[in-house]
Amino acid sequence: MHSMNPPQRAAVKHLDGPLLVLAGAGSGKTRVITHKIAYLIEQGGYQARNIAAITFTNKAAREMQERVSSLIDPAKSRGLTVTTFHSLGLMIVRQEAQHLGYKPQFSILDAADSAKLISDQIATTDKQEIRKVQSQISRLKNDWIGPDRALVEAQSDGELRLARIYRAYQDTLQAYQAVDFDDLIRLPVELFEHHSEVLFKWQNRLSYLLVDEYQDTNTCQYRLLKLLTGWRGMFTAVGDDDQSIYAWRGANLDNLRLLQEDFPKLEVIKLEQNYRSTVRILKAANAVIAHNTKLFEKQLWSELGIGDPIQVVEAKDEEHEAELVAMRLLAHKFEHRTNFSDYAILYRGNHQSRIIEQQLRNHKIPYVLSGGQSFFDRAEIKDVLAYLRLFANEDDDPAFIRAITTPKRGVGNVTLEKLGNYAARRKVSLFEGLFEIAFEHEVGAAQYAPLKMFGDFINRMQDRARREPAGAVLRELLHAIDFETWLYDSEPGKAGETKWKNVLDLVGWLERKGEEDGKNLIELTQTIALITMLEGRDEGEMDAVKLSTLHASKGLEYPHVFLVGCEEGILPHRESLDNGMVEEERRLMYVGITRAQRSLTISYCSKRKRAGEWQIVEPSRFIAELPEDEIRMSGRKKDGPAVTRAEGKAKLQNLLAGLGGNKS
Repeated sequence: MHSMNPPQRAAVKHLDGPLLVLAGAGSGKTRVITHKIAYLIEQGGYQARNIAAITFTNKAAREMQERVSSLIDPAKSRGLTVTTFHSLGLMIVRQEAQHLGYKPQFSILDAADSAKLISDQIATTDKQEIRKVQSQISRLKNDWIGPDRALVEAQSDGELRLARIYRAYQDTLQAYQAVDFDDLIRLPVELFEHHSEVLFKWQNRLSYLLVDEYQDTNTCQYRLLKLLTGWRGMFTAVGDDDQSIYAWRGANLDNLRLLQEDFPKLEVIKLEQNYRSTVRILKAANAVIAHNTKLFEKQLWSELGIGDPIQVVEAKDEEHEAELVAMRLLAHKFEHRTNFSDYAILYRGNHQSRIIEQQLRNHKIPYVLSGGQSFFDRAEIKDVLAYLRLFANEDDDPAFIRAITTPKRGVGNVTLEKLGNYAARRKVSLFEGLFEIAFEHEVGAAQYAPLKMFGDFINRMQDRARREPAGAVLRELLHAIDFETWLYDSEPGKAGETKWKNVLDLVGWLERKGEEDGKNLIELTQTIALITMLEGRDEGEMDAVKLSTLHASKGLEYPHVFLVGCEEGILPHRESLDNGMVEEERRLMYVGITRAQRSLTISYCSKRKRAGEWQIVEPSRFIAELPEDEIRMSGRKKDGPAVTRAEGKAKLQNLLAGLGGNKS
């Protein structure tokens, strides 16, 4: 405790009712949460098993768990729940499944699986339309609006159509004994609102809650917290209204205001001392965010020194911008003897990374792309893995659904729904259900034949997967289902070619791994599940520049940050301007600025290609909001000339020559 500042200590020691900790960027919020957990156990009289700390990502939960373990005796922390919202929801739904009409082994559909169901409902393969409907249904669930209410409240033909799709989608999920990601929050709320004895049990089990990133909660998550904490309100919510950047996926900033209304005894403690950035960076962040309407006033300050001025650079176009960033980064690295991993390049949208990646490759600068798609997350890889998952566990219902519909095998949705309903009644898996005599009598012979053929095929392949070399079985599988032809039919041209190459890479990798480790296909499938879960853990250990969207950078920090593409229409984004979301975009700029510890360079272009046409673009309004005395402009602004390509190269040569001289 002695190493904490007074507000941090006050937040840790406050046990008398509800607490909101307004934690500015870099103010040590994780430290407060972990020390508070230790304090609750050591001084507050709480058992670890009655405390739950809830975060938004597995990474944050892991980090929190590790930090708590280093603070107290592991024996005392046994039973502590440190988890994400969705994992907590999963735990509740699994244990109370019978109250919700589910079997405990229900399936969880990922975004791709649920997109397939929606595609069938709306009878289209238009990915944009499917994604749109998917996000609309997700939004309704996050806003705690069920299908029946959506039908009653529909104000237009479009809303009525959406409500009907939502109803059909939800019925199909129930028939398949499956839930989607949003249901993991929605179902516990439904459960607690209709079963007071179950709610009372969970309120007693989790008698103190700590919630991280509270500003990112949606309506449904807030409802869950309110139900769990009940009238006692024994919780600590930690958040920052200035870093609320997820409205587009349902986050409701209003939840901060609601806390004050729903819990009149709420105590508010502000953490304003920043342990990350220099004074100049914080002055810039404070100046920009001051243009937003405020629920709570807050001013970040630091004792880490004044720091370098913030560089604002104008480039001719995006090509020039990417080259400037690469040259400045290299020059800075040689001058200051830093590592590549000390640098991050942040941007508003994923599409901006391509041209930057190209320049980094040209200059042989190593980089890692944050939030890039994992190999095992590619649709074609997941399609093949669905079969392997079924070989490893024939009761894996989502794998069953994916395999039997990819490629289609003459089994229609009506037959699958009948199988889903039958399996739910019998409390068995879809695979087990299809072999039961009673089910065979429920469907016609023509419907049953392709199902039985599929089941027999899986049984045969499962047996071979245990005995024969992995590569041979996998090649036989792909040939039997004619996966290559199906891929080229569904993704013509270059896209199909790329996808098939990915599949062959998977085959080659499994073949080598099987021979090296002496493992069969089933054992290797379990290895893949583990790799998928652990992926991304050691990303930070590479000496490479980090490329990331602003959204994905939240919670991270870097000594030196380049914030690119700061133009009207990009940051703030043109859609946000049309939808009156400028304040959310300003918070995104604030997040970008506060990622930087020691230096910050902001760049924009004077012209940019849009749909093949050159357009003159304006610098972002947020640049004009920066404090003039803390920034240095270069480009067409008169404070200094832009660094030309020749000058940049000359500076680099001088630095390299200097390095060579030092070595000799």
